[in-house]
Amino acid sequence: MTACATEGETASAAGAAQTVEPGSGKPDESGEPDEIGEFGGPAVGGPDAHGAAVGANAFTITADGSYAARLTVAREVAGEASGGGTMAWFPERWTLDGHEPYAVPLPLNQPEEPDSDVLPLADGRVLIRRRVADRHAFSLLYPTGPGTGELPLGALECADDTPLTLLPPSPDGASAYALSVGERSTAVWLVAGGAFGPERVAEVPGRCSGGVWLDRAGRMLALDREPVGGGPVKAVAVDLNRGGEVSPLLQITPDSNDRLLLADADSGLLLIRSDAPGHDRLGWGVLGSCLPVRFPECLRPADVAVTPFAVQPGQMLMPESCAVALRIDGAAGSWVGVWRPAGRRLHQLAAPEGWLAGSGLWTRDGFLKLPYAGRDAPCGVALLQAPEDGERGAGPAWTAVAESGMQPSAAATPLPACKPVPLGQAPLVGRTTPG
Repeated sequence: MTACATEGETASAAGAAQTVEPGSGKPDESGEPDEIGEFGGPAVGGPDAHGAAVGANAFTITADGSYAARLTVAREVAGEASGGGTMAWFPERWTLDGHEPYAVPLPLNQPEEPDSDVLPLADGRVLIRRRVADRHAFSLLYPTGPGTGELPLGALECADDTPLTLLPPSPDGASAYALSVGERSTAVWLVAGGAFGPERVAEVPGRCSGGVWLDRAGRMLALDREPVGGGPVKAVAVDLNRGGEVSPLLQITPDSNDRLLLADADSGLLLIRSDAPGHDRLGWGVLGSCLPVRFPECLRPADVAVTPFAVQPGQMLMPESCAVALRIDGAAGSWVGVWRPAGRRLHQLAAPEGWLAGSGLWTRDGFLKLPYAGRDAPCGVALLQAPEDGERGAGPAWTAVAESGMQPSAAATPLPACKPVPLGQAPLVGRTTPG
C-alpha cells in the first residue's frame, strides 16, 4: 500500500516566529521519488517520550518532569584572584515541578571529571557514573543540609575500554540503566534500583545505541541495533522482564538504517530517522496504524540540522495533534522548532538566552518548558505556548518562570515549504490503548 498525495513548496519568512506554508506545486528539488515500495517489519510497543542515551554533560530530565540534573563547571576560588584558576566540575540538581525552578549544587570533596555522567531520579537523588581506573563506578548523590551525601552502588569492570553509557531516565522513576557495548553483543545493566549493585538484565546480540522507553513501567526498551558482522541498523524492542527477549520494531526497507528517536505512550506517535528515502530523513509513524511512515519535507530545511527532543503528552489516540519540539542547529546558533503532523508546517522560534539546547518538556496543555542558565540567571525555565498552525508572523509569547534575560539566541531563517511525502507502508503494531 502506498500513498501519493503531495504538496508543493514555497518559501515563507515572517519575523521571530516563522512558519512554512504549502504552496505552488513545485516538484521535490532533490529528485527523489515521492513514494517507495512496501515497508516491511513488525513492531511492538506502547512508548514513552524519551530518546537517545545520556551523553556527558547533558541536561537530563526525569520521565515525570519533576527533576533534572547536569554536570556543570565553576572556576576554583584558589586561582580566582589572579584571574587564572582551574575549572571544577560538579553535579547540579534542578527542581522543576514547583512554583519556580531552583538548582541545588551537589559537590563533594574533590571535583568530578568532565566525562562523568549524571541522571536524576524521581525521589530527588542523582545517579553519577565515574570512570575510576578500569571500572565504571556508580553512586547516588543527595543534599544533606549544607553538604552532599553519597551512597555508593558498586562498579562494573570495563575491560578493553568497553564503552558504557547511561540510558534515559526510566519511566518508573526509581531505576537507572546503562548500555555496555562489546564486539558481538550489548549488555543492558540495571545500575540503580536493584538489590545487590549493578545487575545485568539483558544481553542483546549486535552493537546497540540509542534508547527509548516503550511503556510506563520501564519494562520495554527500544534500541538501535547493528548486526554482528555489519549491516543496516534497525530499532528493536527488548523485554527486560523476559530475560532481554528481542523482537523487531522498525524495518522500513530491508537495506535502510531505521532508528527510533522519540515515542509517546498516550498517542502512539513515533519519531524516526531513516535513510530509506535515499539519505537520512526525519519521519513519523503511529504504533498500531496501517498508514505509511511519512517523511515531511518541512522537517528537512536547508543548511541546518533538526533533532526532535520532546513530544506533547496527553493526546490520547490523537497522534496527528501532538506538538513536537525540535532543536534546530545552524550557522546562527541553536533555536527551537515546533511541528505537528496534522499541521504539516514547521514553526521556528527564537530560544531564550542561555537555553540548554536540546532539553525541554511539554505540559499536557501545550506549553513547552525550556530550561536556561546564565551568569545572571543560574536556573530558569521559559514557557512557550505552542503556536497554532494557522498563526502567522507573531513572535513567541515567552514567560519566564525565574527572572532572566530573554533575548533570542538566534533569529528564524527561511525554509523551503512543506511537502509531506508518504514513502511506504510500515506495519507498526502492538500498541494497546492506554488505561
